[in-house]
Amino acid sequence: MGKHSYRTEIMTYDSETGRAVLLRRNLVAKAHWVSVKCKFCSKSESVVCFGYTKKGTQRYLCYDCNRTFVDNKAPIGMRFPTEVIATALNMFYESASLHKIQRQIQLTYGVSPDHSTIYRWIVKYSRKAIKELDSVPIKVGSTWVADETVLRVKEKEGSKIWHWDILDAKTRFLLASHLSEARGTKDAQILMERAAKRANKVPETVITDKLAAYLDGVELTFGADTKHIPAKRLASVPGTQIIERFHGTLKDRTKVMRGFLRKGTAKIVTDGWRIHYDFFRPHSALGDKTPAEVAGAEAPFKNWADVVKGR
Repeated sequence: MGKHSYRTEIMTYDSETGRAVLLRRNLVAKAHWVSVKCKFCSKSESVVCFGYTKKGTQRYLCYDCNRTFVDNKAPIGMRFPTEVIATALNMFYESASLHKIQRQIQLTYGVSPDHSTIYRWIVKYSRKAIKELDSVPIKVGSTWVADETVLRVKEKEGSKIWHWDILDAKTRFLLASHLSEARGTKDAQILMERAAKRANKVPETVITDKLAAYLDGVELTFGADTKHIPAKRLASVPGTQIIERFHGTLKDRTKVMRGFLRKGTAKIVTDGWRIHYDFFRPHSALGDKTPAEVAGAEAPFKNWADVVKGR
């Protein structure tokens, strides 16, 4: 197999013994060739055992990319295994508090990441999922339901922001969300524009409550091509109860956070929740399928574990 350089070392292969010999200055170390895939370059034919960490964990060397690593089933640059991180993300978006997540991980996996670590996982992998899945093509129906609800933030005492949502009545796919400090026509228009871009179509009907902002917002966005039905109570219109149920599950998530730290935090979490709701959360009313499956989305990720692993 020839010689391979590793920084200041030289590695040779002994075909008779099946061992790699690493020459380092005046030291000679022997390493077994193993069938472990490199965490950095994904090659397995170049990996050998390379001593142990201070805690006694086997370390490996990939002479192809000249890096050492520990096969702890963790993503690159992470200390904890993929399943631990994925469990934390799923529990978070299913309304568990950071304390409850930490406790469950400790009981299940025997490790105890602190709250700040769990929160960094949520931010990092939510952003990744949003980036990858927001562009997946979908096929939705022609009747959409829009509504808004209030969320509390901690930037100012007693301050609040409005969370706008619009769902497809057929697939229950959450097409778009929008955060604002007011409830004006411009905000309603932003919501409609985002929904149309995500669905790649204009709806035949949009059902909302009688908030004045929707009256102009829908018309400015879709014009006469779309019928707008302003209902006194959304629940009074058949099929519109889905938006109220959605806001109920959303508030289950936000309630355990006791208010968001700031508007930027709220956006990451609510967008992450949108991805969780659309792509990873089966609905009994949809035959235990996700809205994304019903909408025919061919997503690269099927769950949070796939997001963490980067498939």
